[in-house]
Amino acid sequence: MSLPSRLRRLAAALVAVLAALSVVVLSPGQAVAAEGKVSGGRLDWGIKQSFLTYVTGPIAKGSWALTGGAATVGGSTFRFHSANGTYDPATGALTAAFSGGVRFTGHQENGSNALDLSLGRLTFRAAPGGSAGLYADVSSKSKETGQVSTASQAKLADLSLAGVDLRGAAGTLNLGNVPATLTDTGAKAFGNFYQAGTALDPLSLSVNLPAGQAASAAPSAPVSPSAPSASVAPSASAIPEGPAASSPAAGPTAAASAKTEFGNGALDWGVRRTFRDYVTGTIAQGRWELGGGAADGGAFFRWTPAKGGYDPATGNLTAAFTGTVRFTGLRSGESYGLDLTLANPGVTVADGRGRLLADVSGRTPDGSTQQLTGVELATFDPAGIKPEAGLLKAVELPLTLAEGGAKAFGGLYPAGTEMDPLSFAVALDPGAALPPLPDLGSAPATPVATPVASPVAAATGSSSGGFPVGAVAGGAVLAAALAATGGLLVRRRWAAAAPDPDRTV
Repeated sequence: MSLPSRLRRLAAALVAVLAALSVVVLSPGQAVAAEGKVSGGRLDWGIKQSFLTYVTGPIAKGSWALTGGAATVGGSTFRFHSANGTYDPATGALTAAFSGGVRFTGHQENGSNALDLSLGRLTFRAAPGGSAGLYADVSSKSKETGQVSTASQAKLADLSLAGVDLRGAAGTLNLGNVPATLTDTGAKAFGNFYQAGTALDPLSLSVNLPAGQAASAAPSAPVSPSAPSASVAPSASAIPEGPAASSPAAGPTAAASAKTEFGNGALDWGVRRTFRDYVTGTIAQGRWELGGGAADGGAFFRWTPAKGGYDPATGNLTAAFTGTVRFTGLRSGESYGLDLTLANPGVTVADGRGRLLADVSGRTPDGSTQQLTGVELATFDPAGIKPEAGLLKAVELPLTLAEGGAKAFGGLYPAGTEMDPLSFAVALDPGAALPPLPDLGSAPATPVATPVASPVAAATGSSSGGFPVGAVAGGAVLAAALAATGGLLVRRRWAAAAPDPDRTV
């Protein structure tokens, strides 16, 4: 083979290598999956603390209410759930819409509220290049005219993502302490109480990105201390006492042959919103931990599965659910002034009376310790329990704290206190689907402290300096390839100048 032919073949090979490597350098999305759906996640935002204080203060004398499964964290931050949207790893473009809402009312006059503002379907949008905004469905009443106006996906705030590169992320994307600034549209939504450009509370979010993307280690961003963490071992099963059954944990008794037996179900209960806020707030500075199958639904906890029996002729029901929720707070050294576990709740209905029971253990702020089985925490009217689509369902039944519940909470609430409503469903038909749990996404990793002015993205796959890791790696490979092929080309030229006597050309 002639020397020109070998050089042409080498040059062609080099061009092929350069073409392949240029894809790595010029197309950062090549190393990850194509654009896909965001599924699951949470957004935590306090809106503006001075606004919350004003609404509930002595001037407005108002309140706020949660809608669509929204929750609170620490008493002053709202949590929205079940993110859905799209993400493009090549450009970093992200859209994540969250479920749930909040309504603020105040300045009541003649039976109506001069202040009436509702926010729902909050949506985080980040465009290629780093610009970002927070959008929402808004309904607000003008303080001048009293007319109510609505807007779909109005831009409430500009968000600062300075120094954050969202390209090439994988797994769970965490953004913490993202600065937010009120827009013109947002100012109108707030009834012009604040001018455009006013700093709002920073927000944090965590979303599950499409599967199948390349990942690399990166620090996580701040998240709420209420995020579920390590599991705790379940305690003994709650054993309801009463004529309905001897033990739901053991299933229906032999005498209850007329009952429909079931082996699956879920119980949803938030205990009490103010209690959750107390645990994670500035006083207790605590958290909760889930174990034994319990899950966090944002505004409530879910215990599942369940087993028991239901008699359609009498309406009697026994259901034992599985899981533990442990509340800790008021830490002093290595111990907690509050260390309360609610485990394996049970529901019974007999003689037209409904009861919620649970195993209770631990310490309450009054200094008492307890280890109780099958405590009657609260009572409810079972009239709202209905069969539907193979399930026996109860949706947000009003729940009243019982004497046993008051003792279980260490006197924090007296008997008769209204607790969070109770919802549950048991599968009379084994193939029936249980109601979906609000999707908070994967639990964010251990938080890393971050200044408000400098949000950190745990965008696994991006570098801390805002430059895509894929491009750096591609550049390194390209440099190495150029060095190797360049050396080969030099050696080839040297060989042409000094032919090998043992080679036949």
